[in-house]
Amino acid sequence: MSIDRWSRAWRGVWLGVLLATAGGASAVPPEPLVLDGVAYEHRWSKSGQHEYTPPGQEDLARWDDMLTLITRPEVADGEALAALANGVLANYEGAGVILRTDSRPATPDQPAEHLSVAILGGGPMAEAAFARLLLHDGAGLIVVRSRRAYGESAARDIGAWLQANGAALEQSLMQWEPPPVATLQALPQAP
Repeated sequence: MSIDRWSRAWRGVWLGVLLATAGGASAVPPEPLVLDGVAYEHRWSKSGQHEYTPPGQEDLARWDDMLTLITRPEVADGEALAALANGVLANYEGAGVILRTDSRPATPDQPAEHLSVAILGGGPMAEAAFARLLLHDGAGLIVVRSRRAYGESAARDIGAWLQANGAALEQSLMQWEPPPVATLQALPQAP
């Protein structure tokens, strides 16, 4: 083999390695989100909704703990955020029982925020959902921390979990700093 042909052959190999490496770099999973000491890994995104679960809970049909972030770019002020909060509350009322609502009024340094806590589901599945609604990076953002229980005692199990964890979870959720909206928008999208 001539040196020229050998050189061209190795250039092709190196080009393939570089392309594979570059392609692999884009396949790096997004950084987990940490809330209340729990690392949530990105599982699914579509149309502004982003779902995260802890390691070992990859099955989105049967999970115990989930963090969902929903971006609403059309929500840009306190009035639109209040309307969105009322819509979330109405959805929860139709799907379960509202346990608590709260609103933080706007201050000169902080826009208003809203919270709805509900128990959803029934029968063999019960879910405690804590939804925080805020303006973040110029858009409305809904941050939902959910906990599920399954089986005949699902409602009782979720009630006991809420008694033990509800107040602390609400506090950590309301203090949590969500990731930038641009980070969420850059997540891989489901088909």
